[in-house]
Amino acid sequence: MSKLDWFVLIFTLVAIVAYGLYKSRTSKNLEGYFLSNRSMPWYLVLLSIMGTQASAITFLSAPGQAFTDGMRFVQYYFGLPIAMVILCVTFVPLFSKLKVFTAYEFLEQRFDLKTRVFTSSLFLISRGLSTGISIYAPSIILSSLMGWDIFYTNIVMGGLLIVYTVSGGAKAVAYTQQLQLGIIFVGMFIAGYLIVSHLPANIGFSDALAISGASGKMNIITTGFNENGFDWKDRYNLISGVIGGFFLALSYFGTDQSQVGRYLTAKDTTESRLGLLMNGLVKVPMQFFILLLGVLLFTFYQFNPAPVFFNKAVEQKAMQTPYRDSLLAIQQQFNDKQFVQQANSQLFIIKQTDNYKDSLAKGSADLNKIKQSYKAVLKKAVPGGDTNDTNYIFLRFVVDFLPKGLVGLLIAIIFLAAWGSIAAALNSLASCTMIDFHCRFSKESNLPAEIKEKQEYTISKYYTLGWGIFCIITAEFATGMGSLIEAVNVLGSLFYGVILGIFLVAFYCKKIQSDAVFWAAVIGECIVIALFLLDKYEIIGLGFLWLNVAGALVVVLLGWCFSFFKR
Repeated sequence: MSKLDWFVLIFTLVAIVAYGLYKSRTSKNLEGYFLSNRSMPWYLVLLSIMGTQASAITFLSAPGQAFTDGMRFVQYYFGLPIAMVILCVTFVPLFSKLKVFTAYEFLEQRFDLKTRVFTSSLFLISRGLSTGISIYAPSIILSSLMGWDIFYTNIVMGGLLIVYTVSGGAKAVAYTQQLQLGIIFVGMFIAGYLIVSHLPANIGFSDALAISGASGKMNIITTGFNENGFDWKDRYNLISGVIGGFFLALSYFGTDQSQVGRYLTAKDTTESRLGLLMNGLVKVPMQFFILLLGVLLFTFYQFNPAPVFFNKAVEQKAMQTPYRDSLLAIQQQFNDKQFVQQANSQLFIIKQTDNYKDSLAKGSADLNKIKQSYKAVLKKAVPGGDTNDTNYIFLRFVVDFLPKGLVGLLIAIIFLAAWGSIAAALNSLASCTMIDFHCRFSKESNLPAEIKEKQEYTISKYYTLGWGIFCIITAEFATGMGSLIEAVNVLGSLFYGVILGIFLVAFYCKKIQSDAVFWAAVIGECIVIALFLLDKYEIIGLGFLWLNVAGALVVVLLGWCFSFFKR
């Protein structure tokens, strides 16, 4: 990067942090640190909800996901608006009425202590691990730009986030996310405009979409059905998106403290509901646009030289090994094939015939085969290196083609997205640890209330620090996980269904009591993990979104059965 890019990057990050810390002045107690004294208006709640969900993974990995697999990932969000309505009717009024700090406090009142502790523990495990992956995402940028080992960049990135979150609490998170999302949206629109402007003079926006469509990238709606019936292993289709996505969104926004904690900061129930409903309206178009960047990038590389592999750091290491000649030979083969593909793209725009459409689709398949051959050699050249370059596609374009100054801004945007989501996650992890474990199990103190509040406030900061360290350690093991946006959602699906099932029983199955739901949840979690492993080793075929449905339904059904037989 140029000196101007470094200046823009550093200035943007420092300004955002300074603003957040300035706005985060609040009473030094648990309600101030974790819930901003329940004082946030709906638009800040909305931005905080969106900022928490839209991590660096969203802006770093989603364009690469669309580049490689097309637009069908957007179907993953189709169940979200329905979930927002259910939450506003059922979850929000109850949480607001009870004035809880965490969603899991309610479970002790409805069931018992062991159910609260078990559910909170599931959340801590899932959110702690996924936050570690979220730290790994911006570390990729530092590693690529600086040539540093990813081990040390995880420490640097995690350390910065710990300082930021420990100092500011929930209010710093909310106010910085307000600015972050504004800068992010501007930056992404600029990136989209620049991608199209770098296309040949005779290729417009509609032409770019036509080329991507001919290559199978505009697969926005897919049914999941083939000649053998419905493909349960197909991860993204209309049915799994609406049903599985609904269960996942209901669990994530209704029972995950990283999101519940965002709308508990609202002034009242109306502000919480407005924030959630607006999120349901905005999230799908927002994700559509981010994925569209990846599709436009695909077209961009039909007319511009594309690297056969987008992770430059791994490629440079491989070129210093005896496999250099083999890699160069495959690169030349890729370049030759790409030249033919560029010619077919131009002819397709001129004639728009099925013959050229078929040629584009075949050319894309041939280029992918060459890429796989290249990656196979890379694995031999750099054992243990990350040979899945999905997460590097958008970053490589930013570094190679954007003008000076904008490179720094776009990279700052990815950092900001990371900071917003990870800060909220660390805040929620600390709040659950403090409220559901420390305060619940610590002996009553005879200290005056004012001193006790300050003591708990200090301890909360230490818990935030501890979870930050845990997430850095997790990030060190995230290498080689492939598409990070998929990895995070798969990880969440291992736990979210069971957690949702517990809350569904709590809200809608009044006759099911504590022991029945507890053992149903324990068995349900074992079943979900078993289904995941059976799918992983290809014993059965089941897309990860269905794990959310399975987990929730198993808990409800088993809870009903246990309760029935107990009578």
